[in-house]
Amino acid sequence: MSSKCGYVSVVGRPNAGKSSLLNWLVGEKIAMVSHKANATRKRSNIIVMNKDDQIVFVDTPGLHETEKLLNQFMLEEALKAIGDCDLILFLAPVTDKITHYESFLEKNTKNTKHILLLTKIDNVSNNEVLAKIKEYEDYSDKYEGIIPVSILKQTKQSDILDVVVQHLPVHPPLYDTEILTTEHMRDIFKEFIRESIFDNISDEIPYETDVLINKVEEKNDLDVIKATIIVQKSTQKGMIIGKGATAIKRIGKDARLKIEELTGRKCYLELFVSVKKGWTKNKQGLKELGYDVTF
Repeated sequence: MSSKCGYVSVVGRPNAGKSSLLNWLVGEKIAMVSHKANATRKRSNIIVMNKDDQIVFVDTPGLHETEKLLNQFMLEEALKAIGDCDLILFLAPVTDKITHYESFLEKNTKNTKHILLLTKIDNVSNNEVLAKIKEYEDYSDKYEGIIPVSILKQTKQSDILDVVVQHLPVHPPLYDTEILTTEHMRDIFKEFIRESIFDNISDEIPYETDVLINKVEEKNDLDVIKATIIVQKSTQKGMIIGKGATAIKRIGKDARLKIEELTGRKCYLELFVSVKKGWTKNKQGLKELGYDVTF
């Protein structure tokens, strides 16, 4: 039998759980997960083998409207993913209003076929799940199907992967079947450090905080990583460092453990902090941090 392969974009509003779902599907922590909205900024490919079939999932920033330049870049990333894939998984938390889905339908200008994943059903009753499914039935001519998802309890990865594969073209694998992502390791290191900042510093630190990887050097069984945390205000720099450098040590330890778990190697991580005022508000500042603004 011929194998199948294709690109599947995972989209939804900010904080819908896209990255958490993808980490669960691949069985490894690859994508950044944060309680902060709009934490994912760029598209990234996460590769899952389902028997002989290869699914290239595309993690995307949350769909939202804003006038901020960085957020406009993020929306463009999501829209490109919607237009360039074979199938879309739209994540719809069960407690969400259906207006998020209606907004997605407006943005899906190519009418790319999609499946609804009704997520976060663990905290509601079965009757509430059925009621939400009934709401979406008004749009049954738009989607290929609805899959209620309970990562904590009932759902198995195959419940989603087997359905996804049905909608992919017959094609040999596009990538080595042993790899989990097409992302450069330094980009994953960057995201792990950003995640550690958000996990260890109070909500006063804005999500615009970023990380620049200065150097990655492999020494036998040790990875030496030097990175600079970018903030927009000097007061934020003080918060990142903390009294007696306690905060930055905590960030560094958390990020180092995440990196070591992924690579299976020891890591020496050295962090610096730099103030770059207004970097999110101009194209040059964005490009210097890897966000190639073309609009």
